[in-house]
Amino acid sequence: MTISRWLKTTAMSAVLAGAGAMAGPAVADDTLIIGYAGGHTGYLAPYDQSSLKGVQLAIEEINAAGGIGGTMPIELIVKDTRSDTAQAAVAAQELVDEGVHVMIVSCDVDPAVASGVIAQAAEIPAVSSCASTPTLPAAVGPYMFSNYTADNLQAAVLAEYAREQGYDNAYVLLSRDTPYTEKLPEYFAEAFGNMGGNVVMTGEYTMGQQDFSAEVTNITGLDPQPDVIMTSAYEPDFPAFIKQLRAAGIDTPVLGSDGIDSPTTFSLGDVSEGVVFSNAGFPSPGSSLEAYEAAYEAEYGEPNDTIFTATGYDIIKVVAAAVEQAGSTDGSAIRDAWDNLENVEVATGTMTYKGQDRVPVRVVALNRVANGLREHVGDYSPDPSQIPAP
Repeated sequence: MTISRWLKTTAMSAVLAGAGAMAGPAVADDTLIIGYAGGHTGYLAPYDQSSLKGVQLAIEEINAAGGIGGTMPIELIVKDTRSDTAQAAVAAQELVDEGVHVMIVSCDVDPAVASGVIAQAAEIPAVSSCASTPTLPAAVGPYMFSNYTADNLQAAVLAEYAREQGYDNAYVLLSRDTPYTEKLPEYFAEAFGNMGGNVVMTGEYTMGQQDFSAEVTNITGLDPQPDVIMTSAYEPDFPAFIKQLRAAGIDTPVLGSDGIDSPTTFSLGDVSEGVVFSNAGFPSPGSSLEAYEAAYEAEYGEPNDTIFTATGYDIIKVVAAAVEQAGSTDGSAIRDAWDNLENVEVATGTMTYKGQDRVPVRVVALNRVANGLREHVGDYSPDPSQIPAP
């Protein structure tokens, strides 16, 4: 489906049979209008476009079953923010003016905040497609929710894994250009240190720089040499970094985060082989994610190649559960119900919001790049005392 068609109002529909339903008031025979102000072109396109596919699949399934609670169809309005923060605010205001009841906003924090404050002012519940900065909901207000695994949780899991492997010394690479590329590595460094590890150096880069020769030279000269390299860099920076790192003959294990879960990473061949990264799930046999993957392939005629379609699907499952519990399309009623959701069944497992300040509790999966495919390392639920404070 092309972007131009996305920018038209489209109705699609949602949910694997029976999953995510919650007991609550009967849902009125009305239409729930969801707006998506996302970066469907520009640097966020690999994430927001993928999320949109999952959103559309979920809506299609729900509408095919008569709508939420069997009576309330969902209508989707999509706006392209072009991955621009200023345009994110414009798109959000357009969605408010078009009467949306719930808003999905971009994967990156800055445009997510720009759209979120518009939704907040209109008392419309909003959720980021995959921004993982744990302070995002508090930065916007009580109508803002997160959907994805928080950075500090991912960092704690990566640190735990690193220590399990016997890695004592780490090199950390970050960029201060976004909260994601800055804070997640800092959370890792804190957790790694608290677990007895040592950060031998923290390197910095500018997003989009493409030349990592200085950082590679620094790594080569370190004493002691790092046992592991950790970064939350993503496209186009991560591919450039890992290529130059391996070209210099440095074969140190690399840990990444969910931002590198894209077809580009898996197409790098030997360069990315063995990279371990955190994300929201793995389609183990018999899992809800395996069922989702089958539904995705049936809908789109090709295998799913990123977790971000599944987490987009999750958003609609959560929204449907909140609306069914609220029994209304009123923004404050949906917000209150959403804030009290527990163990909602979604494609990636379950999600709980109750008591979590609008940041969901999820299991974190670690995956490894193996022969151009994902290999499941394991699912982790770290001790809360090991998770750095946001």
